[in-house]
Amino acid sequence: MAVLPFIYLGYMFLSLYMLSLFLLVYFRNRKNMFEYPKAKKQYSVSFIVPAYNEGGSIEDSIKHIFSIDYKNIREVIVINDASTDNTKEILKKLVKKYPKLKVITNKKNLGNAARSQNAGLKHAKGEIIAVVDADSFPAKDSLKKMLGFFDDPKVGAVTVPVLGRNRNKFIEELQALEYKVIAFTRKLLDYLDAVYVTPGPLALYRRKALEDIKGFDEKNMTQDIEATWHLAHNGWDRRMCLNSYVASTVPSKFWGWFKQRRRWNIGGLQCIGKYRKSLFRKGIFGWFIIPLFVVSTFLGLLGLSIFVYLMASRVISRFLLTRYSIVAGTAVLTLDDFYITLNILNYLGIILFFFGLIFTIVTLKILNEKILRKKNILTYPVYLIIYLAAYPLIMVDAIIHLAIGKYRWR
Repeated sequence: MAVLPFIYLGYMFLSLYMLSLFLLVYFRNRKNMFEYPKAKKQYSVSFIVPAYNEGGSIEDSIKHIFSIDYKNIREVIVINDASTDNTKEILKKLVKKYPKLKVITNKKNLGNAARSQNAGLKHAKGEIIAVVDADSFPAKDSLKKMLGFFDDPKVGAVTVPVLGRNRNKFIEELQALEYKVIAFTRKLLDYLDAVYVTPGPLALYRRKALEDIKGFDEKNMTQDIEATWHLAHNGWDRRMCLNSYVASTVPSKFWGWFKQRRRWNIGGLQCIGKYRKSLFRKGIFGWFIIPLFVVSTFLGLLGLSIFVYLMASRVISRFLLTRYSIVAGTAVLTLDDFYITLNILNYLGIILFFFGLIFTIVTLKILNEKILRKKNILTYPVYLIIYLAAYPLIMVDAIIHLAIGKYRWR
């Protein structure tokens, strides 16, 4: 296949281009990565917390919210989405303890977080709407370090790094590593005005901005991505504060992780479909955010396709050669079969791997992650070689589920 080297080179070029872009942005802004503006006014903040069967975490999450060092938290609205566990009983106890806690209990399950968030939005009175997942735990200084961004009237949303709270199992450790890399790259995208998601564990929205986009899209599987795209489409800026964080409970089992990532991919595909007409329009949104998202979404599929093609070609060739050798009475295997020929494409692949490894280690070093730990010895290679390589397979599964219409938020 004569065109394959060109496809492979194109794949490498895009990967190295994005890596180089991130490094250039970092070196240009490395001195102020952790800076944040101090708020000039006391914004009133309303928290909205969707909850469905969150008996194991809702109490701790609410405690963390009320422990935030900020005086003007107007209310915390929890939408109990017809939970079938002990969430309702826990909330009844917490209401007595926290006067600003309001609970809305749905008689019928609404089916996704976006509907619950919109239900809470109708009751919220604050200038700033803070959305928090019921299994997430905002840092004590989060509001003080995030709210200053809203002094700029163009800013519609602010986010912070999402960190994995549970890191006992290997799959949890891999996700904790992934979340740190995502946080770092999202801050780099902030300098390009290209933040394309304000994640559900903790995101602040200007009330007027949410009203402008008419709340959260209840049909999208990733309403946080869609809301951010909608804000960008309507001209609102999005900002990333790297100096604080929110801890979130990550899936502890493979199937839970797989379903979560599949939902993320389906939601991303829905966003691409919804905003496809804005491609190469609408400034940075159409000229950078959408192309970046499309390329990052489908680049892995391209790599997977190349890998499958090469493996299939090799298997078929070996099968035909073996069959011919048996018929002809010649040797099935020779010493030449054990030699590996390294060409420029192989070298590029190796270079790309080591660049990715260096970028990951540098990211963790900047974010004060303890790199040289015993359990980290296998984490980095497994993350780069196996963990990230699984994403194209998840995308294939997501495309199939989206095509047949077999998907749901929970």
